[in-house]
Formats: sequence, C-alpha cells, structure tokens
Amino acid sequence: MRAIASIEKKIMTVAQALTVIAGWKALGKTFAFTNGCFDILHPGHLFSLAQTAQEADFLVVGLNSDASVQRLKGPTRPINNTESRAIVLSNLVLVDIVVVFEEDTPLELISTLLPDVLVKGGDYTIETIVGAKEVIANGGKVIINPIVEGFSTTGLIEKIKH
Repeated sequence: MRAIASIEKKIMTVAQALTVIAGWKALGKTFAFTNGCFDILHPGHLFSLAQTAQEADFLVVGLNSDASVQRLKGPTRPINNTESRAIVLSNLVLVDIVVVFEEDTPLELISTLLPDVLVKGGDYTIETIVGAKEVIANGGKVIINPIVEGFSTTGLIEKIKH
C-alpha cells in the first residue's frame, strides 16, 4: 500500500512541483523536463523518458490535458483520459513528477519550472522546441532524443482500427 500512495503523490499541481523542485535545488540536484500527450504508452515513449531521466537527477513530465490533446490531435483523441495517462506515467519508477497543463504548448509550464535540461524527440529542432529559448537563457540545456522508428500512438490507433 505504501508504494501506491507514493505513486499518486507524483501527480502534482504546478505549485506543488515548484515546492519539490526548490527542495531539489537546495540540495544541488538537477531536473530534466519533457512533455507530451502520452495517450497510449509505447516503447518509443519509454525510450525517450529513459533517455531524458539520464540527463539529470530527477525527471518531471508535463502532460497535456484532455482538452489540449483534443485541440492538437482531433476530436477522437485522447484515447485515455488525463487521469489515466497521469497514473500510468506516475507508475514509472524513472518519473518523479507529473504535471498536467491545459495549454496547447508547455511554454508557461516550462517558463515557470525552468528545468536544467529540456528534452524532446528527434522530430524537433532547437528552434522549434517550445521553451528552449527560456531554458537556455536560464543556463539550462536542450537535448533532442532520437526517434524510435515504428512506434507512434497514431500508428497504433490505425493498426487497431484495421
């Protein structure tokens, strides 16, 4: 039971995350940040999360809300609701905090948290990564992870349909 209670505590508001991050910073620790919809978790997601976790002492994941996913991906998405997706992510041992955001991009969240390391997948460039400018201006770094070919939520949904 202890493990289940601690898992649910990983899902935080921005204010709660800031308090935890302040504690990490006081101890000289760093944190990496990545974000996404994480609608149907697949090996590509896991690879990216694992790579991101290696970049710092802690990993914070920004999770698009249901409304945000729907605006970005269309009316049939997400497949899994915000709570379900947050619970799945928080069950991963390498994830330390999950913060849900309502906006279409995580710019406000990134600007508020100011991670030491911002990581996105290989389908981005530094110029197109939301929050990169803010993280770099704060002394942080931006890393682009390679894409794991053959894995995408959209591809999985199409496969299920057919």
